[in-house]
Amino acid sequence: MLPLTSQVNNLMPPSLSIITATYNAEADLPNLIASLAAQTDADFEWVVADGNSTDRTLELIDKAKSQLKTVKVDSRPDFGIYDAFNRAIKLASGDYYVVVGADDVLFPEAVANYKRACAETGADLVTACYYRGDQLIAGIRQPAWEWLWGMHAYVTGHAVGLAIRRDLHKEVGEYSRYFPIKGDELFILQAIRQGASVVFRDFIAGRYGLQGTSGRDALGWIVESYRIQVKLGHSLVLSTLLLLYRLIRCWPRIQEQRV
Repeated sequence: MLPLTSQVNNLMPPSLSIITATYNAEADLPNLIASLAAQTDADFEWVVADGNSTDRTLELIDKAKSQLKTVKVDSRPDFGIYDAFNRAIKLASGDYYVVVGADDVLFPEAVANYKRACAETGADLVTACYYRGDQLIAGIRQPAWEWLWGMHAYVTGHAVGLAIRRDLHKEVGEYSRYFPIKGDELFILQAIRQGASVVFRDFIAGRYGLQGTSGRDALGWIVESYRIQVKLGHSLVLSTLLLLYRLIRCWPRIQEQRV
């Protein structure tokens, strides 16, 4: 296994980047920006990878520069959200980063809590609680079966609920563009299989919005989950049975989304 855990200098707390991918997000950004401006620890950078928005998204980001310590933005056509994340990570300078969507918000102590947890543990992945809509995601799935829960066997989620050591990508690689819905899950599981350390802290980081691709494309989510299971070497029979179960269970929703 690779020696992935970083050594943290107690005299120099880790720096943090908040990473957001945007595309025509002017309706959602004001709430996110307000939550970033309300952080009790203002020492962080906001890095935005924009997909060449045509609405007021870039204008709102530019105005946020007067409220936040550091704002970096790169706007150009891209190949989806994970391509945007990869660009943002290269632009970021933080020791750790937290992905926050345009329709998400962070609670005021989120940056302070993440930086404290990263400094205390030096873990590669620091995961915390968050709200998904009105549902509190308050811990790791139990039993912690990777074949069933995927990344949720180890972390609460990717956006809002997870701080990732940025240099982990040098050892594990970038987010894969071949998994446009679940590239985050593939990266996290590959990192853990290569020795990445994970710690859970019970603070509530924020609220995750419900406008993500996985919520709009149930069939795509199911198929990519199956592909990841097979890629990581889980039982083909068990994975196929789980695929069929999820298709049957979610069929009404899949049919609705086809309309």
